[in-house]
Amino acid sequence: MIPKKTIHTLSALLAGILLTACLDTDTAAGKSSAASSVQMMELNKDLVPAEVDDAYRTTYEIFVRSFCDSDGNGIGDLQGVISKLDYIQETGFNEIWLMPVCPSNTYHKYDVNDYKAIDPEYGTMEDFDQLIKECDARGIRVITDLVLNHTSVSHEWFLKAKEYLEELPADWEPSAEYCPYYDYFIFSRESQDGFAPLEGTNWYYEARFWSGMPDLNLDNENVRNEIKDIMKFWLDHGVYGFRLDAVTSYYTGNHEKNIDFLRWLVSEGKSLDPDCYFVAEGWDDRSVYAQYYASGIDSMFDFSFSGNEGAIAKILKGADAKFYAEAQVREQDLFSQYSDTWINAPFYTNHDMARSAGYYSNDESKTKMAGAMNLLMSGNAFVYYGEELGMKGSGKDENKRAPMYWSSDSEETGMCDAPPGMDEVRMVFPPYVEQKDDPLSVYNYFRQAVLIRNAFPAIARGTVQPIEAVSGKHICAYVKHADGYQDVVIVINTGDEEEAVDAGALPCTNLAAVLNVSEEAVTVTDAEIRMPAYGIAVLTE
Repeated sequence: MIPKKTIHTLSALLAGILLTACLDTDTAAGKSSAASSVQMMELNKDLVPAEVDDAYRTTYEIFVRSFCDSDGNGIGDLQGVISKLDYIQETGFNEIWLMPVCPSNTYHKYDVNDYKAIDPEYGTMEDFDQLIKECDARGIRVITDLVLNHTSVSHEWFLKAKEYLEELPADWEPSAEYCPYYDYFIFSRESQDGFAPLEGTNWYYEARFWSGMPDLNLDNENVRNEIKDIMKFWLDHGVYGFRLDAVTSYYTGNHEKNIDFLRWLVSEGKSLDPDCYFVAEGWDDRSVYAQYYASGIDSMFDFSFSGNEGAIAKILKGADAKFYAEAQVREQDLFSQYSDTWINAPFYTNHDMARSAGYYSNDESKTKMAGAMNLLMSGNAFVYYGEELGMKGSGKDENKRAPMYWSSDSEETGMCDAPPGMDEVRMVFPPYVEQKDDPLSVYNYFRQAVLIRNAFPAIARGTVQPIEAVSGKHICAYVKHADGYQDVVIVINTGDEEEAVDAGALPCTNLAAVLNVSEEAVTVTDAEIRMPAYGIAVLTE
């Protein structure tokens, strides 16, 4: 797809991307390498990010509490994020998604007490402004979580509504004229499914997720004005857009009303800033969340490729490799029925899912390849913090938000305490401090995958065209085409043995970049391309 925005040089980003591996090699076209890490590092070392500034980013999701602690109290904070911006930049990410940072009663902060403030555990608004400034200097955009389905029971709006109902005589009908905040939420004198009792009264309030999260009345004009003002507040502070939580739950069981509200929200956001970017969580079947593109939203998270039961995991557990390209084509056709400006939002895991290292019995090769398959998809690709290290975590939510594994020493500077209630989570791959200098580490594989994604614009922006003649059980080959950019051919071997691919069936055979998981190299001759186990080749003319 054609990028929407102005092209300019992201010069600040380039300095941190190039890898400096300088091991000896006799790798050349048609020859084997003494070590595959040398082929990967050496062949890719001259790649640089394309000079494109649009919404097709490579985004890093951060749970601030568990990321980096700057003041030694065990809780991650915004200054901790600032201290790791060089790491984020050097890994190749050019956008950050901050999970909720507003004041909250919980560790996860999806119950918001104040939409226009920073939780004191994380820092101050001055810290946030500094983060934006530091990110801008590096060509990194910031989007923040915007939680609109519900607030906290401690939010001023809910407290005022509760106070009004507590004082209301039993035989009086409530009036929004006397208390506008009464109509900010949905109250009932009758107990209903999805409602919770309002303490100290005979009233109930809608709270579909949890009694601590009262649902907002999104039909209320005053609520909508508040939401527009909240968006303006954060846009004025320099964010580029918003991740929208639980959009399929705005109106329970009513997709049509959800889409209508989303249409209003996107329109209002873009009236404040035409470049305001929206990406939404619609945890449902693809046939359902595809319909939400009719709202005009930029991106919907692509759940069909994510998680332990998604397309990527199914392929690495034995489904035919060709399904990877075919499924993307089906998505292209489906999403295009609802919008001509859609930008997919592929992701592999997030804060609600078990981490991917556990999907394959800690198989390092499959863990690496799964990450690459996510990053090779079109759109704005998202990576959950720690996935680039192969972190573990499953079961309760706290386990999925374990402290970033900078070091195996929990007392090391920057290390965070576990979220309250987290079980012991034992990592199987080394911490960053040990992985960073190992060319075959999970981290350096991810870094190479991000580098390749950013270096070839067609990877993020292109449509997929399968090459059926060579695709099958273990090989998936396809063209990525985007108007205005060089086509690339991607060949993937999802099997645990070397595979030969007929070079004559491919539109081009110049080996431009590779991803290797072992000491076996991709080799190219006039007749064939030999793909090592779990190898990936990027070919150009």
